[in-house]
Amino acid sequence: MLVGGDRRSIAQSNRARSLIERNPSLVSDVAALTDDADWLVAQRALDLLEKLAHEHPEWVEPHKQIFIGPLARSDKWEIRLQVVRALPLFRWSPAQSRRVEATLLENLSFPQTFVRAWALDSLATLAARRPRLAPIVERHLREFEQSPSTALQARARSIRARLTETSGPPPRSR
Repeated sequence: MLVGGDRRSIAQSNRARSLIERNPSLVSDVAALTDDADWLVAQRALDLLEKLAHEHPEWVEPHKQIFIGPLARSDKWEIRLQVVRALPLFRWSPAQSRRVEATLLENLSFPQTFVRAWALDSLATLAARRPRLAPIVERHLREFEQSPSTALQARARSIRARLTETSGPPPRSR
């Protein structure tokens, strides 16, 4: 179901997702496909895992190492995008957390704009649980806000709005 088409196609991912939602034991099969020789199959499997993790993180939790393994250093931006989007969805051990943070920080300078934007978004999500990351997020937010890329500017606005919503407005100056 994940074979065929080009890099813009999702093949039959929606059908696969429906099957998995009816039979969660299939998550293991999807996780195994992240190691497929066809990088598009691997990317689509990662995409499915990331989507499932939003609603059923406990299904994907046993396979979360996939997101901090070799795929995190893929040369394919579509794969990295799935990785950075999934990382904040799980709880990580201290050693794994260091790897997660390193992966997100590395992807803040990845050439593809969407990867950078989502890496910062995920880092901001983690900063809510790890306040020491807040200054790093703030620095990159300022960079994104001044970027010529409208996608990075839009993501920065979205992140700021979310941060303001969760922490309240900044104190007023006198």
